[in-house]
Amino acid sequence: MLNKVVLIGRLGADPELRYTPNGTAVCNFTLAVQRDYTNSQGEREVDWVDIVVWRKQAENCANHLEKGRLVAVDGRIQVRYYETNEGQRRKVTEIVANNVTFLDWGNSNSNRSDNNSSSNNNNNIQSMEEDIEVPF
Repeated sequence: MLNKVVLIGRLGADPELRYTPNGTAVCNFTLAVQRDYTNSQGEREVDWVDIVVWRKQAENCANHLEKGRLVAVDGRIQVRYYETNEGQRRKVTEIVANNVTFLDWGNSNSNRSDNNSSSNNNNNIQSMEEDIEVPF
């Protein structure tokens, strides 16, 4: 059997980081993913998908992501149930991420250590790419 999900979308809000009682980091965020087709009004609808990230990757997401950032999530679907304080049983479907890839740098420089060195690195990469000959 296979339970594999790959999504690309933008964060709908800043991620929330918390810790379990035994100290394990867990980060939650909602990913806005556009559908491939348009509705009858010619607009693309958006699915809001709940994402759960664990351990060190959870801390990385909380420290470096913010609302609007573009990410790719590779993970699995998880369905769980819980009971409300009123005794109602609820069902939650979410994606448990195995890997979260940051696809853009975001709008804020506050989470990057040095914007200038990052820019210089990009310039060096571009100049290196210009020197490389492609064999085909």
